[in-house]
Amino acid sequence: MSTSTLAEQLPRLFASLPSGEFGPDTLKFEPLISDGRVGAEIHRLYSTAQTGPQGPAAAVVRYLPGATAEPHLHPGYELIYVLSGELETEGGVHPTGSLLLLEPGSVHAPRSPKGCLALVVWEQPVQPA
Repeated sequence: MSTSTLAEQLPRLFASLPSGEFGPDTLKFEPLISDGRVGAEIHRLYSTAQTGPQGPAAAVVRYLPGATAEPHLHPGYELIYVLSGELETEGGVHPTGSLLLLEPGSVHAPRSPKGCLALVVWEQPVQPA
């Protein structure tokens, strides 16, 4: 059985963070309630505050066990990389290591009965479905 840490299991792109550490204990999360989310938290990497009202955004999103979101529309691409746990969408269950690419015009209502941590990149802000 491997005794590797979460940091050792993460993709190389996280190795260059200024602190040299990455994980839910090293990030500051705040409640995420947009799109009717319940039980979700966010650590913003960059947002429309920096990129403009219709600009891209990226964050680490933590879904606590039982978290849900209302259906919402993506006018641009959304990329989700599941860092740990399981994320569920209309496309099925996506375990640790899954990479989801949602195309413009797609609608989904993500949820996580068991909880998960994900890197999310939005090309444009989402809209109510």
